[in-house]
Amino acid sequence: MRDRTFLTLTAVTALLLIFFLTAFDARQKAQNVLRFNEILTKFTTGTVKAAPKCILSAVCPPDHFPFKIQSGVANVIGPKICFNGKNIMSHVLNNVGPGLNIVVVNGENGVVEKFGYLNMISGNSADILAYLKMIKPGMIVLVASFDNAATKMTDEIRQIFVEMGSTLIGSVKHRDNWVFAGRAGIKIKSFFEQRAENDKRTNLFDGWPEMVEVGGCFPRTAGV
Repeated sequence: MRDRTFLTLTAVTALLLIFFLTAFDARQKAQNVLRFNEILTKFTTGTVKAAPKCILSAVCPPDHFPFKIQSGVANVIGPKICFNGKNIMSHVLNNVGPGLNIVVVNGENGVVEKFGYLNMISGNSADILAYLKMIKPGMIVLVASFDNAATKMTDEIRQIFVEMGSTLIGSVKHRDNWVFAGRAGIKIKSFFEQRAENDKRTNLFDGWPEMVEVGGCFPRTAGV
């Protein structure tokens, strides 16, 4: 009788131990699953970091448009104009030409209104001036030279760019490289402008200076 009782108690103890271990293991598995789901949820719902546009080094703040402008290289490789993450004009797109390559953007919503090139070698200065005068106040204007931007340049054309914020257009001469980003109708100095002088002592290419570029975050037009 004693032996039977001892065996019964031993069996009950063993069953309780097995139950306890099984329950403990199940609880551990449940905690691990819950912890895994929590980590997975954090991973899948986490905020994705925005990447800079137009090959800039940082993301632009709100109410600013990222852009980058590169002049042409001699008369061989055309310029490149990127705005808000999209290449608008480039040698690869085959939509650039000699003279001034220009992109006109609505300064309020960032919509590209028009783009093309003003042929400053064989174009008509009066037509070029008329085109520039039609650009509405508040429009963002991006410009890149290619080959030669000075042949058909007049004082009136230069003045249009001065009124957009240019401080270097007055010194742009034969085969200089020039890039510029400004705003029509503002008459406030632009910080987005570069020029490389055509000088045979410093030219990187035979008859042409080095390529110049400018980029950054252009403020949205608040009102003109």
